[in-house]
Amino acid sequence: MLKSFLQDPLLYEMYNEIRRAGRVRSISLDITHRCNIRCKGCYYFEEGMDQYKSPEEESAFDAFIESEKARGTNFVTIVGGEPSLELGRLKKIYDNFKMSVATNGIKKIPVEGFENLPIGIAVWGNPQTDKELRGGGKIDVFAKALENYKDDSRAFWYYTVAPGHAHEIEGVVRQCIENGNRVLFNYYSDLSGLGGDFDYRKGFNQVRAEIDRMTALFPDMILMTPYFNQVVSTGQLFDMEWGYDVCTNVSTNLESNADRMANGFPFNPHFRAYNADFSTTRRCCTGSDRDCASCFDTWEHFSWIMVHMKKHLKSKQDFSNWLTTMYLFYLINRLVDPEEGIKKLAKFRKVEKVV
Repeated sequence: MLKSFLQDPLLYEMYNEIRRAGRVRSISLDITHRCNIRCKGCYYFEEGMDQYKSPEEESAFDAFIESEKARGTNFVTIVGGEPSLELGRLKKIYDNFKMSVATNGIKKIPVEGFENLPIGIAVWGNPQTDKELRGGGKIDVFAKALENYKDDSRAFWYYTVAPGHAHEIEGVVRQCIENGNRVLFNYYSDLSGLGGDFDYRKGFNQVRAEIDRMTALFPDMILMTPYFNQVVSTGQLFDMEWGYDVCTNVSTNLESNADRMANGFPFNPHFRAYNADFSTTRRCCTGSDRDCASCFDTWEHFSWIMVHMKKHLKSKQDFSNWLTTMYLFYLINRLVDPEEGIKKLAKFRKVEKVV
C-alpha cells in the first residue's frame, strides 16, 4: 500500500524529506528547577518536580551531555523550570544536539548563538486570562513575550486553550500573527483544580472547532491540521483511547514502566524524561503521578501518531493524515528546512482536501 500512496508526487516528496532528516532519538530535559513566574496549572510545580535541584557544578552537566551523546541521543526537548535562565547550559545543548525549547518569553533567548533554535513561547489566553493564569493578576507576560519575539522566525506561540475559552482564540491568534509568529495549539489540563471554564472534563469540542477555523483562515500560520487537532482533543486514535497504556513517551530506564513497555503497544525505546538533577528520570514528559486523562500535551500526541504508521496504511487519506502530522513535527522542530517547509503548509491543506 505504501508504494501506491507514494505515487503521489507531494506525498513522495514529504516522505523522503523526512527520511533524509533521519530518525529522532529524543529525550526531554528539565534544564533548571528555577522559574521566574508561577503559572496556575503548570505540571512542573503541580507535581513537585522542582524538588530535583540543578547541580551548580558545570562538570555534572558536561558529563550528562557526554553520556547522552554516547547513548545515541540526537534530539533534546528543553523544558524546566524556565530555560532562558540558563543560557550557558542551553548553548551547550544547542551545540551538541538538535533541540527545541519551551519558554514563558519574559527573558529573550538571543539570536546570536541560537540562530536555528525552535522556540515555543507559552500563551494561555487573551491578555486578561493569560495575566490571571500566568502573571498572578499583575504581570503581563504575553505583552513582554510579544515584544521579545517580534518578527523572530525561530519563534512560534504554544497556545494553551481552556475548554470554556474558545471565544478568545481568534483574537490571540491575530495578535501572534501580527507579531510575525506562527501558532501551535495545546489544551489546558487544569491541574490546579480551578474548575468551571478551565475544567478539561467539559471537553474541547468548541475549542477544536475554533482551531480548525483558524487553520482554514490562516493556513500558512497555524501549525496544526484538523486530524491532529481531533486526535489530541478527543484522545482517540483509531481503536485506541489515550492513556498511560498507550503513551509512547515513557522513560524506558524506569522499572516502574516495565509493564507499560511489555503490554504490546509501541513506545519510543530511546526516550527518557530527565529531571533537573540531570540523573533521575520520571514516568513521562509531563507527569509522575497525574491522571493521564488530564494530559492533552501536543508533543506526546505527536509521538502517539508518529509511532503508528502501520495503522495509517489502510487508505491514502489515513496515510496523508499520518504523513502531514509527521512532517509538521519535523518542520516545527526545524529538522527539515524551515523556509521550504513553510512553503509546503499550503500544500498540506490541499492534501487534506483532495486525498
